[in-house]
This record gives sequence, C-alpha cells and structure tokens, in this order.
Amino acid sequence: MTVRAKYISIILTLVAGITFVSSTQAGPVTDSLKLYTPYTKISVPPGQSIDYAIDLINNSSVIRSADISIEGLPKGWTSDLKSGGWNIRQISVLPGERKPIMLKVEVPLNVNKGTYHFKVVAGEFDTLPITVIISEKGTFKTEFTSDQINMEGNSNSSFTFTANLKNRTAEKQMYALMANAPRGWNVAFKSNYQQVTSVNAEPNSTQPLTIEIKPPENTPAGKYKIPVSATTYSTSANLELEVVITGTYSMLLTTPTGLLSGRITAGNQKQVELVINNTGSAELRDINLVSTSSPIGWEVSFNPNIVKNLAPGNNVIITSTIKAGKKAIPGDYVTNIEARTPETTSRISYRMSVETPLLVGWIGVVIIIIALGTVYYLFRKYGRR
Repeated sequence: MTVRAKYISIILTLVAGITFVSSTQAGPVTDSLKLYTPYTKISVPPGQSIDYAIDLINNSSVIRSADISIEGLPKGWTSDLKSGGWNIRQISVLPGERKPIMLKVEVPLNVNKGTYHFKVVAGEFDTLPITVIISEKGTFKTEFTSDQINMEGNSNSSFTFTANLKNRTAEKQMYALMANAPRGWNVAFKSNYQQVTSVNAEPNSTQPLTIEIKPPENTPAGKYKIPVSATTYSTSANLELEVVITGTYSMLLTTPTGLLSGRITAGNQKQVELVINNTGSAELRDINLVSTSSPIGWEVSFNPNIVKNLAPGNNVIITSTIKAGKKAIPGDYVTNIEARTPETTSRISYRMSVETPLLVGWIGVVIIIIALGTVYYLFRKYGRR
C-alpha cells in the first residue's frame, strides 16, 4: 500500500467514526424528553373546563431543558400552562426524573359539536397530540331546572323546591327572580339560606336556589301551576312548578244554638241536636259519632252514628239521645262527645243538670202540708190546757 493510500484509509476511518458517534448521540437527544398524559381523547359539553396532568420525563443521563407550548388550539379556546404554581414557558428536568405540568383548557360555550385537535410541544424533543370531542352544539342561554317540579300536600303545608339556575353565557349575569302565583299565595326565593329577589351567576356556572311556596289557608283542593322566572337584560329562563292541594281536614262539632247544656230528670231521656260543620277545604268521609265518657248508668246514642261524607263548607245535623241513670241524684253531669275521622277530630262536653221529678216535688209538698196540718190540729186540741 502506498503512503497516499494509507492516508486516505485513515481519513475515511476517522470520518466513519465521527459519523457513528454523531448518529449514536442524535437518537438519545431526540428521545431523551417525553411528554405523557393518560387522557389524550375525551368528550365534554360546551363551556367545560378541562384539566390535564402531564409529565415531562427525562430519559437521558444529562439535564435536559425544553420550551413548552400549545399548538393548534381551536379558535376561541384558551389554555394555561403551569408547573410548581407558576405559568411556564420552559422546563429543565434532572436525569431520570419527571416534572408535572398542569394544562387547563377552557372550551367556549359558543362551539359546534364535533372533534377538535391540538398538541402540547416540548421543544424539539416531543409532541403530545390531544383530542377533544364536543358532545353537543353550544348555546348562549340560561337554564332554570329542578329535579322535582311537582309536590302534594294540604293547604296548611309549605312546599319547598330545589332548583338550579345555570348561566350558559360568556358573561356574568344578575338575574331578577319572579313568580306568577295565584292571589294570596306566597313565593320566596332563597340562596345560601338567605331570602333574595336576585342572584349573580358567573359565566358557565350554576347557582342553586330554594323556592318556598305557601298557599293561603283553606285553599280548595286541586292542581295549581306556579310559573317562576329568572331574567336579565339579555337572557331569561322559565320554570313551571306544580302544587297539588289535597285540602285541609277540619270540622267543628257543636249544637244549632251553640248551647252545650240542658236539664233532665233521673231515669228519663232527652234528645239533643248536634251539628257537624266541615270547616276545612277537603271532603270529610266516614265521620263517626261516639261518647268517650259519660256518668255511670247513663246511656248515649246517635242517629245517625256515622256520616258517610260531608263536603267542604257544609254541615249535617245529628240527633243525640241522652238517657240519665235511674239513681242519678240532683246535680250536674258531663257527657263527652266526639266526631272522628282518620284525618281530624272535634269534641264537646255536654253538661246535664239532673232535677227532682215533678211527682216527687208534689209528694214533698203534700207531706209538708200534712205536717203543718197535724201541728195545727195538735195546737188547737191541746194548746189551752
């Protein structure tokens, strides 16, 4: 081999060695930093805020630094990159370690249904593709909803509904709260346990509300619609609530004159008229008349003893027969009477004064006269001796 050929061989060997070293170093430099997140394709509704937890992993044996950026973010979407509580543009990672990156993406409300793509880029080292599927077409509106829009009870009840007022606009809104209830009904809105007439709602936020509805006393049974609304200068929403009144159960047991006393003689009976007034707003059924307590030896009966039904505002007359005991001595005696239904009860205490029979009175008078006559006779016969 000539000297020239030997030099050429040496030069070629050096070039090949440099090329090999460069190629062995290029791979690790490119692959030394990797981006990783477990959720690279998710589905969300419009207006959603998405939080990604991303790791930047250093697989090399030296410190690596990379510029962090977002590319291809759809128009109108916003993003925020943070690590260690700071907004970041570049991160350095020690060999064999990883650094957490928090990416927050705000999906606008006014967005079409479909699939959207963007990527997180770590300089020249790695690219992390991310896909977001928007599940429905976005709207610029307010939503007023409740999981339970129908309640039932009597007119003495208070009806409490829970509702959600959702501001699906891109601006903060102040909503005026109103109700169109029948006359005499009371409707109160509460937020955070405080009664309010208006509430503020941030963009794409939900404001929980409590709606308390109180009907007037003795409201007739039936279904009542209570429309409520939340309104601003630019948007509004309505919610219709329904209250079913079963009526109130109430009655009054008395007499036609209101007098709760009478007179009777021992062993005799007396008929007393009773009146049952339905003072509630619901029909009363199967009203049972009973005597809960009466003097020993006394008897109390009713005709009829059961009233099948009694409409609101109506009344019925019952005849009660009270029989005094044969051995009742003169004085006052009390009989307790009740009108009962499963829903309500009314009671009275009826006082009877037992009087001496007329015959006994006349016998007493005769005895007195005989006694006086006897005294007079004796006085006339023996008085002058």
